[in-house]
Amino acid sequence: MTVLIERARNALGPELAGPLAAFVAVMVVFGFAAPNFFSRATFGSVAFQLPELGLLTLAMLLPILTGGLNLAITFTANMAGLTLAWVLQSQGGVDAGIGAFVLGSVLAIAVGALSGLIMGLVIAYTKAHPILVSLSMMIFLRGLGEFLTRGGDVSGIPGFFAAIGYGSIFGIPVPLLIFIACVLIWHVLLTRMKLGFNTYMIGSNVEATRYSGINTRKVQVLVYTLSGAMCAVAGIIMLARFNSVRVGHGESYLLITVLACFLGGVNPFGGFGRVIPVFVALVVLQLLSSGLNLMGASQHLATAVWGILMITVMILRWLAGRLKFLNTNRG
Repeated sequence: MTVLIERARNALGPELAGPLAAFVAVMVVFGFAAPNFFSRATFGSVAFQLPELGLLTLAMLLPILTGGLNLAITFTANMAGLTLAWVLQSQGGVDAGIGAFVLGSVLAIAVGALSGLIMGLVIAYTKAHPILVSLSMMIFLRGLGEFLTRGGDVSGIPGFFAAIGYGSIFGIPVPLLIFIACVLIWHVLLTRMKLGFNTYMIGSNVEATRYSGINTRKVQVLVYTLSGAMCAVAGIIMLARFNSVRVGHGESYLLITVLACFLGGVNPFGGFGRVIPVFVALVVLQLLSSGLNLMGASQHLATAVWGILMITVMILRWLAGRLKFLNTNRG
């Protein structure tokens, strides 16, 4: 049995084996415990809920791979959504046209990228800790957004834009298609492009990477800029789904994105991790949430379960590392 497990792990890769095992466990447990778990409604719900959390997780992934963190992802997304909403309102609100949507989307992505650019510059050139820098950006964006909106919602978008949030193509939700496209872009970036290689290098050892001739400052700035831009894409999707946006929307997503990265095999200290296992981990978390809802559990219990899951993942990863160390010494 041990040999079979080891062969499966080698075939799938160390990062993907864990999320797939969790996927099978969730399917088996809720298949027996939750009524109607294997239904079109359940998987349809997962397909609609996955994209916004998934896009924010992609935004979190790149900074973590460099050994950093972006605590401002949700507020960056909301500020980008607010930017788009304001442009649409200024051009007629529900009567705004395609041109207003395109302009607003470009400006929204620019706002997200600018947020990431500022964080990247501060982190790269002052060597300030990413947690402190992103926390400062989070506080700034929250305060700025509440000042501009006075703590209220901004709503009133054209019908064609709302269709992006709830429409489907060949039965597949449009937000899910956008998310899958972004997953593929991130996968190519990390596996086929120089920026991806340099990102892993910085996460492994930033000083050694610098001495090898790689411009680590440029890479860090690009990583956080791309993270901010991905946050903006998430903000656009959230605006389309909820027909409104406010500064504090989706605050609970922050820790879940970190959990998804860790469950997907990403090293919390950087230098190791892949996109596809993180994608599988996101599906597991959404299935877990849906299963608990079908069992009548509250959302608060689901949040508690996610916290327990994060602790469990960290313990299991420590045990796996310990066993690997002992086996190496025996050899």
